[in-house]
Amino acid sequence: MPRLELPFLKAFQSYNYRLYFAGQSVSLVGTWMQRTAVYWLVYEKTQSSFMLGTAVFAAQFPSFLFSIVGGVVSDRYNRYRVMLLTQVASLIQAVLLTTLVLLGLDSVWNILSLSVVLGIINAFDVPARQAMVYDMVNNKEHLPNAIALNSSMVNTARLIGPAMAGIVLEEFGANICFSINAASFIAVLMSLFCMRLPRYIPKPRTNDAMTDLREGFQYLRKTPSISTVMLMLACISLLSLPYITLLPVYAQEIFQGRASTFGYLNSFVGLGAVSGAIFLASLKAGSNLKKVLFFNTLVFGVGLICFSHLTNFPVALVFIAITGFGMMSQTTLSNTLIQTAVTPAMRGRVLSYYAMAFFGMQPIGSLLIGAVSHYVGAPNTLLLQGVATLLIAFIFFPFLRRDVLRRRHRMKMEQLEERSIETT
Repeated sequence: MPRLELPFLKAFQSYNYRLYFAGQSVSLVGTWMQRTAVYWLVYEKTQSSFMLGTAVFAAQFPSFLFSIVGGVVSDRYNRYRVMLLTQVASLIQAVLLTTLVLLGLDSVWNILSLSVVLGIINAFDVPARQAMVYDMVNNKEHLPNAIALNSSMVNTARLIGPAMAGIVLEEFGANICFSINAASFIAVLMSLFCMRLPRYIPKPRTNDAMTDLREGFQYLRKTPSISTVMLMLACISLLSLPYITLLPVYAQEIFQGRASTFGYLNSFVGLGAVSGAIFLASLKAGSNLKKVLFFNTLVFGVGLICFSHLTNFPVALVFIAITGFGMMSQTTLSNTLIQTAVTPAMRGRVLSYYAMAFFGMQPIGSLLIGAVSHYVGAPNTLLLQGVATLLIAFIFFPFLRRDVLRRRHRMKMEQLEERSIETT
């Protein structure tokens, strides 16, 4: 009897990827609970949108500073061991955060300090974890599907985690959110221990770390199909993605709600993002991903503009879900285009630059958005972000189109060469 295979679950044919997906699915729910609790706690203590931006900056800017080093570590050492260490370190950080709250030492600056620690851990975790996906998928044709499923997993957690965090915050307090996150790391550690990976064989290192860094940068310069997408992602991360920073302001001031309101806003972002992930996972092989990237960036911008000045909460949830759809599609397509184009030897270093573009620009943007909203208000700030997103889409469209035309020309030349070989 033939085995039933679903096209949008092709990557699940790989045993290691199934384990990874299961462990990360549990862990990421805890991660989103902790993130939601941290931002709500900071806003509740300070009532300042600028301090919200500072909280995001503290959590993510260390990733910007150290991600290139993390990429070199991912390429030079055993990625599996690196990932084990980062997951254990993240567990310890969550335990320390729980302890601070229980002891009544949860001042804003203590919370921000531990956020910095987590940011440093993530600088090494993200390149290793992203590169490990390639290693865990047996059939490399399933890699785009694995990346789309990853995004689906992240955003399903984003749908569940904040909603749970909102309820837990109101009923039990932030320390329970942090302790649940700490416990969730057990799942991902168990999945890693159960994997069947080939024995790691260290590669001979003829270059030092600085040479590796320079090689990664030179590779990007010579590969415009990757660098253009990465530059566009950096602009989106700087000017568009930090809209998340202002959601606590919307929850408390615009919609007159509580922690659960903030949780629902984040969850509907996740709902839209899950829809986007399903859409991407169902794309046919050979689809023009750069064209899809352009149109979904437009969706992201329009969603921000429509949401920005809404005061009706149910209607706002619809448009924040549309925003989540566009946001997730934009960032996931960027990841897919980069991962499918990069050569294996450069994967860790290129993904470290990806982490810089994605995670590194967001904290700078969050400080900027927090400062702007202090003067013009959250609704006007989100409106400006939506307009900026549309401008980014139209500015980069000619470059994306040119890359597509280059690819078509290259494919035609390859076909002509094959025909000439056959005739001879």
